Amino acid sequence: MRKKAVIFLRSNSIDPDPRVEKEALSLSKNDFNVIIVGWDREGDLPSYEKKEFGEIYRIKIKAKFGTGIKNIRHLLKWQIGLTVFLVKNRNIFDFIHACDFDTIIPALICKAIYKKKVIYDIFDFYADMLRNIPNLLRRIIRKLDLFLIGLTDAVIIADESRKEQIKGSKPKRLVVIYNSPSKLESKNDFQYSSNLIIGYIGLLQKERGILEMIDVVKTCPEWKLIIGGFGGDEDEIRKLCDLSDNIKFIGRVPYEIALNIYSKSTVLFATYDPKISNHRFSSANKLFEAMMLGKPIIVAKNTGMDKIVEKYNLGFVVEYGNKQQIKDVLSELSKWGDDKKREFSNRVRMIYQENFSWEIMEKRLIDIYRRVELG
Repeated sequence: MRKKAVIFLRSNSIDPDPRVEKEALSLSKNDFNVIIVGWDREGDLPSYEKKEFGEIYRIKIKAKFGTGIKNIRHLLKWQIGLTVFLVKNRNIFDFIHACDFDTIIPALICKAIYKKKVIYDIFDFYADMLRNIPNLLRRIIRKLDLFLIGLTDAVIIADESRKEQIKGSKPKRLVVIYNSPSKLESKNDFQYSSNLIIGYIGLLQKERGILEMIDVVKTCPEWKLIIGGFGGDEDEIRKLCDLSDNIKFIGRVPYEIALNIYSKSTVLFATYDPKISNHRFSSANKLFEAMMLGKPIIVAKNTGMDKIVEKYNLGFVVEYGNKQQIKDVLSELSKWGDDKKREFSNRVRMIYQENFSWEIMEKRLIDIYRRVELG
């Protein structure tokens, strides 16, 4: 009798995708076969890869990130391509792990026709993350998403606060799995000489406070800012970085290198714009990576992270877009001595291990799968 198999559906190329990869690894360690299907929008990655946690298949459909309604034609192609893949390969999986709204409809089609179990993992609530779309379309997507939640076998959300975001839905089972990192085992040759190093690796969008941080750091040549990742505003952010000697743009990097860069940084930041609904319920990887590494983090007020940061004294909360507050915080951090850094690091690492570690989250993940399997 073969092991139970899970197929992850994700609308990016998994190059990398930390949350998908750590969930996949946790499942593979607990006697599940794992397959991942991703969307290769640039068309320059292998169509198939074998990884430690399982297999990755990529569907190549040219498209850009962050273009809103302009991307609708490509999104429809993705839905069709994903549905065809699932139908053709329906005999090799038992569970579908659908990540976000742009994969849930093909998953539910397979559930209806082939009786597959569907776990709906809401990384970001889709209606609240879309850019440049009409309000009517946003409301339609919201209502549809809330309805579809009730058709799935289980729902995963990334933060307790997101229960409010999906209010009105009727999930059969609901579990919170934070974006905690799974491990830190990496090496690279990045070496920095500065009394203050700020790290950001992630989605490159203006609404994440990146432009404001660039403006602050470029006026303080003794500080160093490292920016990496990809996204809809990547070209603009890259050009701005290239104008300052103390700001380095490194683009897309493997997750292990991102963690290693953070380990050498003084502070991380996740200053998201709270005017965007999704940001008010955000639970960024960076918050938990900072905790695991014993680093302070700067977040914006009225986002999903500020309450955790304030409750456990994990760093600093600033008003979104307030450059003077950001500069004041960085100036304070630049004066921290070794003893204060060590004391802070030991305290927040303990908080992480006792409340947010991936070992705790992995148990929740495996438990929800077992519950779904048992019906």
